[in-house]
Order: sequence, then structure tokens, then C-alpha cells
Amino acid sequence: MKRMISIGLLLLGLFVQEASAQRKKTSGRKPNIILIYADDLGVGEVGAYGQQKIATPHLDQLAAQGMKFSNFYTSTPVCAPARCMLMTGRHGGHSYIRGNYEMGGFADSLEGGQMPLPENTLTIARMLKSAGYKTGAIGKWGLGMHYNTGNPNDQGFDYFYGYYDQKQSHNFYPSHLWENGRYDTLRNPPMYVHTPLQPASATDKDFEQFTGKEYAIDKMTGKALEFIRKNGDQPFFLYLPYTLPHVSLQAPDSAVQAYVGKFNEQPYYGNNGYAAAKYPLSTYAAMITYLDSQVGIVMEAIRKAGLDGETVVLFSSDNGATFNGGVQAAFFNSAAGLRGLKMDLYEGGIREPLIVRWPGKIPAGSTSGLISAQYDLLATFAEMAGIAVPENDGISLLPEMKGNPRQTARREYLYFEYPEKGGQLAIRMGKWKAVKTGLKQDITRPWELYDLDADPAEQHNVAAAHPGLIPRFDAIVKKEHRPAHIREWEFLDVKWPKDTK
Repeated sequence: MKRMISIGLLLLGLFVQEASAQRKKTSGRKPNIILIYADDLGVGEVGAYGQQKIATPHLDQLAAQGMKFSNFYTSTPVCAPARCMLMTGRHGGHSYIRGNYEMGGFADSLEGGQMPLPENTLTIARMLKSAGYKTGAIGKWGLGMHYNTGNPNDQGFDYFYGYYDQKQSHNFYPSHLWENGRYDTLRNPPMYVHTPLQPASATDKDFEQFTGKEYAIDKMTGKALEFIRKNGDQPFFLYLPYTLPHVSLQAPDSAVQAYVGKFNEQPYYGNNGYAAAKYPLSTYAAMITYLDSQVGIVMEAIRKAGLDGETVVLFSSDNGATFNGGVQAAFFNSAAGLRGLKMDLYEGGIREPLIVRWPGKIPAGSTSGLISAQYDLLATFAEMAGIAVPENDGISLLPEMKGNPRQTARREYLYFEYPEKGGQLAIRMGKWKAVKTGLKQDITRPWELYDLDADPAEQHNVAAAHPGLIPRFDAIVKKEHRPAHIREWEFLDVKWPKDTK
């Protein structure tokens, strides 16, 4: 923990030193927007959402100073498509990327990323850049490499630092990160984090092989502070998709030791994927607390730069907590009692935190039960920037955030579809949640129906008692689904044209 604090103070000290000449505030300027995006963070893993075992003081403070959403969703319960949905304002039935379509391999020489965004995609970054914003993305991209159409520098971002390939991000002590298409070599030994250990013979040295000298998260936060320092005299959009707490279970020893002894835990030997960890519960808790500490460092930097009142800070995550890599979601109540985890369209896989802070604009300590989703953020940011909202699937949440719910556009439902883990559909319509699973095996599978007001954990299927709702759900699917551009992602009854030679 001392190392975590000292690194933060060092980064902040450098930031304050370089930003000592305070900028004059410009009245009426467009607000800065910082979106901090966690990776595989369950809705119940933040203190403000009920977490009891893991400390998240900075996020709790963020919620106390702003608004907390209680019915907020990702559109897709896994990494790459969630990021595509977020960036493009499209739900799972319209999004170009709908699954984790991997390209290349794990070795540095095979690094190939995921399926790239097509050329000239409308992204949040492109939209805000056209409105005069300086744009930066620091963290995990997952939407293409620097040499193809998915390059974030070609998708609206002036600056990028981090991982292009989400397979590389399984290692928090990588050999390199990327900065605007160029290698940034880190002082870490080569390692393959998917190497399991033998329980009968594993030593401390075996576990220590998964540590290095430079933690990727520290590098990211340093670049974030530099971006703020360089661009604070103009409106900026900073997207911070940190890789915490996605496995592998890796964190600085000082952060882990802060938890060691608090839990009854046994070593994880890598038998369920990702790096082995001597203290898996302590390491996972430490990773979330370390993420929280980065939020604190960024917030203090904004305050020191005199940008606090003109900066909107948002925090969310791409999908629910994971089920592998040594993570024990049930122990931490990661899904806050909800059903499902990552890769599920049940609530535990798609319900996410959303915390928003904007002093003087968003009432402190407020909450919202508005049913909303991450693809709403494109329209929300457009309204924040005072520009026309481009075509998208969302609504602006800004009136709700400002405490004016009557001015918030209304819609009848949220639509979800996910082609992986057997093919799944879900619709949230008021208190009703309709779900279908296993559609690749049986396209005629019936709807499950849950009353989330009475049954938030989705334990009692009441479809038989409400047959009148079923045709409505079928009509919504027919309206919202567009055929995927690759057959691998198509699991509904879509008529493909015959192959031509």
C-alpha cells in the first residue's frame, strides 16, 4: 500500500510541478469529459454499490459528490463488443463488433488484436474532436491495431497509449505498451501468464515469475496526468479504459500485502486460466483498490490544475465480474446478489455501476433509477458539448444527471443480444426482463420472463403467467436485429444470400 501511495504522490508531484502556471478559466467553455472504464468489474465491487470487503474510498467519494445510477447497463457482456457499443452508441443488435473475434496470438511476434472498427466509424472521439475537443485514450483498446482501420488515432483519438490487443492485456507486467503506433518498451522480463503451476511442487519463486518492474497501470496513469497537463487549456475528452480488475491476478506486492491475512485463502495455481497467485483473494481485492487509487490520483490532478468545476468525470465498467482466472465472485458478492457473470445477459453480466460527478451541475449525493445503458453516452456527451446528436441508439442522460428527469427522453425498452455462449437475447421493458439463451442450439427456445421489481435476482420465470407480453418481445427482436456482417455472430433466423462463385 505504501508503494501504491508513493507512486501516486510522485506522479501527482510531477504533474503539479509542470502545471504550476495556473490557466485562466474560460467562462462558458465546453466541459472536459473524463470517462474511466473498468474491466470486468462487477456491479457489487464498489463500496457505493454495497461492497463490504474491498476498499474503494475514492469511488465512494465520487458517488457522494455526484450521482449514482442503479439501473445502468452495458450492451454486451464481454470486452471488445462492449467497447464498440460504448464508442459508437449502438446496441448489440446494431453494433459492428458483437463478439471477441481474436486475431493473432499471445506472443509479441503474433500480436494481432481483435476485429477492427471499419474506416471512418462514428465514434465518441470523432464526434467530440469535430466539436473542438482534444481527445485521448489511455488503457485497453481492443478494437484494432495501429496498422489497420481500427487504429484509435484514425478513429478520432489524437493520442493513444496502452494495449491495442486485449490478449496482451492479460499481463499487467508486459514487455511493451503502445504510444501512437510506436513501441514503448517496459523493463519487465518475458513471461507467459497462462502457464499453470504444479500444486505439489510450486515455490514462492514460481509465483514470483509473474511479477515485473513496471506495472502497466502506473504507466497509464502517468500518461493520463501528462495528457491533462498538456490539454487543460482547451476542452478535452479523456477515455481511461483501465485493465483492472481483469485477470491475470497481478498487483504490486505492497497493495496485495494490505489485504493478506484478512481472508481465509488458498493459492491459485493457474488451473482455470491466467497467472497463478499465492494470495488470489487478496490480489483481486488489491487490484480493485489499486484501480480506486488511480481515480483518486486523477481527481486530485484535476483539482490541482483548477479544472474541477469544468470537468465531468464518469466511472463504469465493460461487463460483470469474471468466472475464471482464480477470481471468486461469490466470495466478494461481486454481482450484488444478481444472477450471472461475464458473458451472461442475466443482470449480473450486464448491470454496471455508473457514477457521474460534475460540481455545480449534478446534485451531490443523488441517485437515479433511470433504466439506461452505455450506448446512451454518445448522445449524452453530444449534449454536454452543445452539438447536434448524430444518429445512434441512445438517449441523452444529461437532463437526468442534472436532476431534471421530466426532460429526459423516454423509451419503451432496452435491447440486448450476444452471439457467444450459445447465443442470447434480452429485453428490459420497465420492470420486465425477458431472456433467451441457447439459441444456437435451438432457435425455438422460449422466452424467460422476470419481474425485476419483485425478483431482481431472476429466480422465478413468470412467462407462463404473462403470455400477452411474448408477442411484443418477438416484435422488438424483429425490429432491432440487423444481420451481423459475419456468419459466426449470426444466431437468429436470418436468411443469408446464397454464396456466389
